[in-house]
Amino acid sequence: MSKHQALDTFGRSGNPVFGSKFDGDPQFKDLPASQKMTLDGTVNKTGILLLLCFITAAVSWNNPNPVLMYTGLGVGFLIALVTSFKPTVAPTTAPIYALAEGLFLGGITVMFEAAYPGIAIQAIGLTFGTLASLLVCYKTGIIKPTENFRLMIVSATAGIALLYIVNMFMTIFGGGSGIGFIHSNGLMGIGFSLFVVGIAALNLVLDFDFIEQGAEDGLPKHMEWFGAFSLMVTLVWLYLEILRLLAKLRRG
Repeated sequence: MSKHQALDTFGRSGNPVFGSKFDGDPQFKDLPASQKMTLDGTVNKTGILLLLCFITAAVSWNNPNPVLMYTGLGVGFLIALVTSFKPTVAPTTAPIYALAEGLFLGGITVMFEAAYPGIAIQAIGLTFGTLASLLVCYKTGIIKPTENFRLMIVSATAGIALLYIVNMFMTIFGGGSGIGFIHSNGLMGIGFSLFVVGIAALNLVLDFDFIEQGAEDGLPKHMEWFGAFSLMVTLVWLYLEILRLLAKLRRG
């Protein structure tokens, strides 16, 4: 199987937002250069989304309010669904997603910080440190998104998503605390969180490759926003999992 065949088969990324939206299409080859996706354009738009997220996170951090936090969570989830199924709206929906997630992240970070002082700066530092490290590893070829690597990450990501869905239903309808080891601060619980953090982080490598291939294929300009949005989804997931892991280590 060639690289491009593998990309088509596995959707190029473990990030569920990407799906197969970046698959090459001959109709894009005739687009003028100014209307094509570029790496620089995607990087700039990722920076814009991060800035918007930090702005609303600061608002939620300084004005802790469950209504703000859960509104951000709900709006962010709905916007993510819409954008995933219709990438052409990403120039409008991606900034809204970043603003909504900022409200949620700021609120939940306040809760963690109240219980474990200093955890916020640790989680932020580890998230962006991981992003920078994996970008270097990807660009230098230390980590290569081979077909087997891609399949492993996609499968693991799907498995984690399924486990979280089962846990949510058990919590809501079972009247209990869900699947015990997901929340445990014992060796199994910490090991699980380490595994999930690792999978979330490795999704970044697939996402870098995914965006690079999209730029090489000359996809339409709106895909820069879609690529930036998709990276945000992975970063939000990674940050939340790091928060959970640090909290378990503190409890332990």
